[in-house]
Amino acid sequence: MRVAFLFPGQGSQSVGMLQGFQGNPTVERIMRQASVAVDQDLQALIQQGPAEDLNLTVNTQPVMLASSLAFFRAYQDAGGPAPSHVAGHSLGEYTALVAADSLEHEQAVQLVRFRAQAMQQAVPAGIGTMAAILGLDGESVDRVCQSLSKPDAIVEAVNFNSDDQTVIAGHAQAVILACDALKQAGAKRALPLQVSAPFHSSLLEPAAHQLRERLSGISFKAQTCPVWHNLTGLPIQASESLPDLLSQQAMRPVRWVQTIRSLVQEGVTHFVECGPGKVLTGLTKKIAPDAQALFINDEASLQHTLQSLQTA
Repeated sequence: MRVAFLFPGQGSQSVGMLQGFQGNPTVERIMRQASVAVDQDLQALIQQGPAEDLNLTVNTQPVMLASSLAFFRAYQDAGGPAPSHVAGHSLGEYTALVAADSLEHEQAVQLVRFRAQAMQQAVPAGIGTMAAILGLDGESVDRVCQSLSKPDAIVEAVNFNSDDQTVIAGHAQAVILACDALKQAGAKRALPLQVSAPFHSSLLEPAAHQLRERLSGISFKAQTCPVWHNLTGLPIQASESLPDLLSQQAMRPVRWVQTIRSLVQEGVTHFVECGPGKVLTGLTKKIAPDAQALFINDEASLQHTLQSLQTA
C-alpha cells in the first residue's frame, strides 16, 4: 500500500475549523508554536474570527499551514503509517515540505506570512481577481485565455484542479471578459472568487522575486519522503532547487491534475487530505476514481482514516 498525504491551500479556512480537535494536545501544541512564530494568536483568530480577518491572505496562509500540520502531527502521534509521498495545493506545498522534514515548522509559518504579504503588495486590491471555470477541460480554458490575454489585460489559466474545473486569474476586467468567452466556448459556469489577489498569475512576478530572495537564505534539509511539486506535477529532485521552484510557484499554474495522476502512476492507492475542509478529497475522487480518498479534519475522521489504513 502506498499512501499520499495532501495538504490544502487557501479557500478551505473557516471560523471554528479547529473545533473537531478541541482538547487534542498535539493540535494545541502546534498552534501555540505557530502563534509564537508569527507573534499572533492564530488559535483565537480561528475560534473567534471574524471571518473577514481570517480570510485576509496574510492571516489565511499561516493559519492554513499551522492547522494542516497540526492535524498531520495528531495523525502521527496516534500511530498512523508514514506517508509514501506528500503534496500540497499551492500554499499546501509548504505544509508538505514540513511534513517531509525538509523545512522547520516555525520557519515555514514565518515564510508563508512573508509570502502572503509579498503577494498582496504585488497587485493592489481591486486590480486583479480570479474565477472558477466549471464544465470545460483545462486545455480549452488555457487556449481561450491565451487568445484573449494582452500585456495590459492579462488573463491566464492558473489552477488545473480537475478535468472539468480550472481557475483563471489576471486583471479584473480581463477575467470578466474571459468568463463570458469561456461560457460561449462551452463552460457550464464561471464563478467569480472572493480573493484579494490574482494568485499564480504572472501579475505576481514582483512577489516571486521577493520570495526568491527570502528563500535563498533558508537551508532546506533532505526530504524523508518525496514531495511532489505544483509547478511540474513531479517529485522535487533536490533541496537546492527549492528556492527557484517555490518562488516560481507564486506566479505559475498549479498543475494538480498532473500531480494526482503522476502519484497514481507511482502506485499510490490511498490519498489522505490533511487539513480543514474536504476540497482536495473531492478533486481526488474526480481525478483518480479508483483510489481511496480519505481526509482528516476532526477526531472522528482521524480515527476512520487510521482504521482504513491499518486494515488496507
